[in-house]
Amino acid sequence: ALPILTVLQRREAIRAYYASVAFLDVQVGKLLDAVDRLRLTQNTTIVFWGDNGYHLGEHGQWMKQMVFEPASRIPLLMGGAGIRTRGRGCARTVELLDIYPTLAEVCGLEGTPPNLQGRSLRPLLDNPNAAWDKPAISQVRRANVGSPVDGYSMRTERYRYSQWNGGSLGEELYDYEKDPRELRNLATDPEVSGLKAKIGR
Repeated sequence: ALPILTVLQRREAIRAYYASVAFLDVQVGKLLDAVDRLRLTQNTTIVFWGDNGYHLGEHGQWMKQMVFEPASRIPLLMGGAGIRTRGRGCARTVELLDIYPTLAEVCGLEGTPPNLQGRSLRPLLDNPNAAWDKPAISQVRRANVGSPVDGYSMRTERYRYSQWNGGSLGEELYDYEKDPRELRNLATDPEVSGLKAKIGR
């Protein structure tokens, strides 16, 4: 069983987490400033991504091995050479699998395997509002008494559908347009059974 954190311990954990994020943000800024100062921006493609997030008490959780948005969403930034939309954000749902095919295209790499599972983000780097219908898949494995529990989640721009051990230990469906904090699980709502089947296939 996980230890129960006191209010003070929770505050200290949250403070330490955000301090580490702020520290890293400063270091990334120093790196980007150095690339600019050395006039390397036009021939250097920069990709920054992070590990999956950490729950800081959301849904009563203090860990990473979840498929809720705080644990599944990560930072992903691309800039420098080959990126035309400098300083613009993109709200599309992408995966880490998309990084390699993107860099292969942006950097003009030859001989890349034809069976890559990711998709080049080049259209989004040229236009952050470009049409994009590819969902993002997440998976986690949590320790459990007896045997581990696997969680799989599919995230579209509006919805997230998740299953634990293939659905035998539960399923979740959240509508981020109406429920950004993931407080209402729609998985058992008969009104969305068609939507669940569409997202989950």
